[in-house]
Amino acid sequence: MKHTFIAGPCVIESAELLDIVAAKLVEINQKQGTDIIFKASFDKANRTSLHSFRGPGIDRGLQMLSDVKDKYGLRLLTDIHEAWQAKAAGEVVDVLQIPAFLCRQTDLLLAAAKTGRTVNIKKAQFLSGSDMRYPVEKAREAGAKEVWLTERGNMMGYNNLVVDFRNIPDMLEIVDNVIMDCTHSVQRPGGANGKTGGDRRFVPQMALAAKAFGATGWFFEVHPTPDLGLSDAANMLELDKLDALIEQLRK
Repeated sequence: MKHTFIAGPCVIESAELLDIVAAKLVEINQKQGTDIIFKASFDKANRTSLHSFRGPGIDRGLQMLSDVKDKYGLRLLTDIHEAWQAKAAGEVVDVLQIPAFLCRQTDLLLAAAKTGRTVNIKKAQFLSGSDMRYPVEKAREAGAKEVWLTERGNMMGYNNLVVDFRNIPDMLEIVDNVIMDCTHSVQRPGGANGKTGGDRRFVPQMALAAKAFGATGWFFEVHPTPDLGLSDAANMLELDKLDALIEQLRK
């Protein structure tokens, strides 16, 4: 089976950042024979603080993503937060992602499904793997041709997440492609004085543990200098470590 790899910066910070990351993904694809999907958000609508950086917005953001596709030939993924965003985003990207907190929002799921694009639904921090059959049913009944699920941990309160890897085989009973979000799963939500904290040291272990439980894909937010990133700085993997980790996962 061919595995799914998704990687890119948490949020669109600049065209220069997109170029740096996209060029690296092309290099890895050529070296390893992979087909990494480029991910970046045009708007982070669920930041902890009102004053946090959100991104360039839908119009400018989708144009920047389209430029990446034209220049580098990479498939694209971005997330949407409101139903009205689905049509415009679906005209540019290959995969529409439903954020974990919003995975039960019926109108959002239906709008994404109706675009004809692949829909990647992130499992909510408050749901079990088996609970995800209901969001999948909504998307499929609205006409989605392909639906993926992504594990990203469960919220236990007190600014932390816990990953129950049994969710992966549970979700494989619902869909064929279950992805491990290796960077969001090391978050400490709201645990950094108005920002989400985390610990990227555990990203490789999250990836390898997910492999042991049968994950068919992996999601990594990456950045050339993650500590300077404008969103999820503590969780993003250093871009120069992605190649070796993907190689390890493919063995």
